Amino acid sequence: MGLSKDSCCVFMLQLFILVCLLVQCFDVKVHADLNATLIVDASQASARPIPDTLFGLFFEEINHAGAGGLWAELVSNRGFEAGGPNTPSNIDPWSIIGNETNINVETDRTSIFERNKVALRLEVLCDNTCPADGVGVYNPGFWGMNIEQGKKYKIVFYARSTGPLNLVVSFTGPNGVGNLASTVITGSASYFSNWTKVETILEAKATSRNSRLQLTTTAKGVIWLDQVSAIPVDTYKGHGFRNDLFQMLVDMKPSFIRFPGGCFVEGESLRNAFRWKASVGPWEERPGHFGDVWKYWTDDGLGYFEFLQLSEDLDALPIWVFNNGVSHTDEVDTSAVLPFVQEALDGLEFARGDPTSKWGSLRAAMGHPEPFNLKYVAVGNEDCGKKNYRGNYLRFYSAIRHAYPDIKIISNCDASSTPLDHPADLYDYHIYTGADDMFSRSTTFNRVTRSGPKAFVSEYAVTGKDAGQGSLLAALAEAGFLIGLEKNSDIIDMASYAPLFVNANDRRWNPDAIVFNSFQLYGTPSYWMQLFFAESNGATLLNSSLQTNSSKTLIASAITWQNSVDKKTYIRIKAVNYGASAVNLKISINGLDPNSLQSSGSTKSVLTSANVMDENSFSQPKKVVPIQSLLQNVGKDMNVIVPPHSFTLLDLLKETNKLMMPESDSSTRSSI
Repeated sequence: MGLSKDSCCVFMLQLFILVCLLVQCFDVKVHADLNATLIVDASQASARPIPDTLFGLFFEEINHAGAGGLWAELVSNRGFEAGGPNTPSNIDPWSIIGNETNINVETDRTSIFERNKVALRLEVLCDNTCPADGVGVYNPGFWGMNIEQGKKYKIVFYARSTGPLNLVVSFTGPNGVGNLASTVITGSASYFSNWTKVETILEAKATSRNSRLQLTTTAKGVIWLDQVSAIPVDTYKGHGFRNDLFQMLVDMKPSFIRFPGGCFVEGESLRNAFRWKASVGPWEERPGHFGDVWKYWTDDGLGYFEFLQLSEDLDALPIWVFNNGVSHTDEVDTSAVLPFVQEALDGLEFARGDPTSKWGSLRAAMGHPEPFNLKYVAVGNEDCGKKNYRGNYLRFYSAIRHAYPDIKIISNCDASSTPLDHPADLYDYHIYTGADDMFSRSTTFNRVTRSGPKAFVSEYAVTGKDAGQGSLLAALAEAGFLIGLEKNSDIIDMASYAPLFVNANDRRWNPDAIVFNSFQLYGTPSYWMQLFFAESNGATLLNSSLQTNSSKTLIASAITWQNSVDKKTYIRIKAVNYGASAVNLKISINGLDPNSLQSSGSTKSVLTSANVMDENSFSQPKKVVPIQSLLQNVGKDMNVIVPPHSFTLLDLLKETNKLMMPESDSSTRSSI
């Protein structure tokens, strides 16, 4: 049965009113502000120092973070060892220029380097019939080499030849088109009859983001190549670190860096575990190894020495994680672990020993006669549940404590809920979880005993669907967790996000803090979130209490910190609004002299976005980044709107007057 025209009008009017009511209700729910009050005690009576070491970095060779990333070497598989020590071998990603009628390429074991015997043999079959551009091999690097106009690149390789050498070394564009830079290496047959080191500098006359390195010739004969390296002349302090990625780390102001893993240290099997002795000495002589957990080869150009140098360049304490005789699939019995213990002791001597000692002299020969400031070691990674871990750990603990009593030793076993059954200076705590659970863990350490070893939260991140490839939601949940760590920093010494880097061409793990390719980079929201904590190391935690009816979605804290450049002192208030409604936050600061806060110089920074699942990308690298503005109406009592799904930071500039201190308490610390 149909409806009349009048009935239709009445029905549509009723439907319209219903929709409007629903929309109005929804609008009220989204935009209705909640109220909260943060009371801060700015006096020193209740303040507590935050450890100098609280927030730092964890670097693992995962996602091509080092090889093809922070380590600026452009050539992948520079020693032709990635296919294994036997020949014939797979030389990927090297490829042949020319066809089989012009050139024959194979590997043999004729290298002069004892620990990496594989070399590349090129038999050039053509002579006057060779293509005009020659025949040879090329290397595309790590998904294309970024060669930039005006930049210089140091080329090093070893060569030997049965006749006179006439070899063109060049950077070209994609598919070998376009000459970006080139030089010709020539020499007599007698000069190249034995392995000879060749060094040259190429200056690029054009830019290509997807370049390759070519070595070609038109001369008939046999040429051997080995250890072919191309690295920008301009790296951080000439130490081999890619400048733009290094600067991202500098901006985080880390207090420490934990290295080189992670599962990379353990290996799927012990035969492929990272061994520090194989990663030091001249780069040409390092054998490299296959990281069987993350499934790619690294030549270990970024080795133990370079990690220590990285720490020093960042002015961060190195934390060395070493293998304790345990991998993912095999273990050394405690009765046979002493060689592993000795290897760890030798590693400590390399880092800290006198330059005349056996291993300290090798460090000195590598250009660093002064000892590195190594004060922390971790005995293994995530091995606590393994059969031999505790027995092995005690052997390492005893030997290191005896030889280096000042070194702090970190156990893999989590003591946040159950006390350790073995001695340790710190215990390791890892947490990868969903966003809601991570945010709720802001109170985890409230319930942890105040006695015993302190915690090192060396790996944390939101993972799974909440994280995407680095979402705002993940960053907010992690921020709430970190505020909880900061408030519990009396029993937490250190914390670091994981993983740090990902090459976008080799995502082995999602999400990560910093995403890059050969020429681009950006920080995920989790990276920018961590910058809000960059001033917390060595700051002073102020006692604060939050009064709110949204306690499950709002968390806040207050610290005082001093700018190291201009020596100005700030009260920093951080507030994470994990909910979908804005919060009207009333801030009351007690314990300050009258008029001791300045509007001029006080700022507000907000990390938020239109959608809680928003991410940054190469096309929109700053879609989700903090927005800073000047803060108006600064005072001891003030109101601030904390937007939904946001992380808000207030830096309140203090006058030089001191904080008010109780006259009767002579034991309180002086103001900063």
